[in-house]
Amino acid sequence: MTARKYPMSGVWIRVDKKLLITGGAGFIGSNFIRYTIQKYPECKIINLDKLTYAGSLDNLNDVDKNKNYTFVKGDICDFELVSRLMRNVDAVIHFAAETHVDRSIKDASYFIETDVRGTYILLDSARKNDIKRFVHISTDEVYGQIAKGSFKETDALNPRNPYSASKAGADRLAYSFFTTYGLDAVITRSSNNFGPYQHPEKLIPLFVTNIIEGKKVPLYGNGLNVRDWIYVLDNCEAIDFIFHKGRSGEAYNIGGGNEKTNLWLTKFILKELGKDESWISYVEDRLGHDLRYSLDCTKLHNLGWKPRHSFEKSLRETIQWYKNNRVWWRKKKGEMEPK
Repeated sequence: MTARKYPMSGVWIRVDKKLLITGGAGFIGSNFIRYTIQKYPECKIINLDKLTYAGSLDNLNDVDKNKNYTFVKGDICDFELVSRLMRNVDAVIHFAAETHVDRSIKDASYFIETDVRGTYILLDSARKNDIKRFVHISTDEVYGQIAKGSFKETDALNPRNPYSASKAGADRLAYSFFTTYGLDAVITRSSNNFGPYQHPEKLIPLFVTNIIEGKKVPLYGNGLNVRDWIYVLDNCEAIDFIFHKGRSGEAYNIGGGNEKTNLWLTKFILKELGKDESWISYVEDRLGHDLRYSLDCTKLHNLGWKPRHSFEKSLRETIQWYKNNRVWWRKKKGEMEPK
């Protein structure tokens, strides 16, 4: 058996490791599974996913026959199932979560159940099964909004909507299992992701697919809310990097360094698809809409990671992906239609 020692972590990680990945049929999770299989062909992966509206096995058609990949349909809130799966893995990378802010405003109960209770069940089972490393995927939204400057990992968490509050609760649960029980847990907080296989309820795929369908794009408020965007493959690489080199008990900001207003992003998409600003439909702003997110990623950069994909090039490639994969997203949008 071959092992690697990563000096910043003090943790031995075997190259033939067995991973439990939760929420691997979702957007970031499916991209991470594909990335991991390509980079570590000997790695064995168990993908636990409930297959809610946001997850689909269509996202993994190209890897589902891989001999080292296993899919298990199930809920992270199912303690017996989680415990059984934990007995056969070395580490956990936890993506599974309810993530859409608008849905959390309408009904937060699903978010509390999955994001908080589900995370607790995973952590408790990981502790009892001596899991070697637990990577919790959090979000920049746990910090709340910031008018100037950028959030550091040591800044207070101040979530302002039910979704981000549920993620903040899960984030701190992961930390508490490190401080209380000594579980080797690390936390990632990434900015807004974009790329292939993102559900069309999210801004970029919603706007791209609406325009392809001949529909206007619904832009909240005046469109001046600012987000930092990161290409999903950059985030996957950062998560892998932190998995191997991150210090136990630490949180790491993962930003793309691409702060843009929603209006700028909308105009870019329109231009790429040959449309003008008449295609914008300004709609009533979201309740408690955070004005700006911004991450200080010095900590992760000093550890040795930086994003490597060009923002505008990756955005163009993403737009093209949705143009080329209409069957995939039309099915998703059909499921979004009121019954």
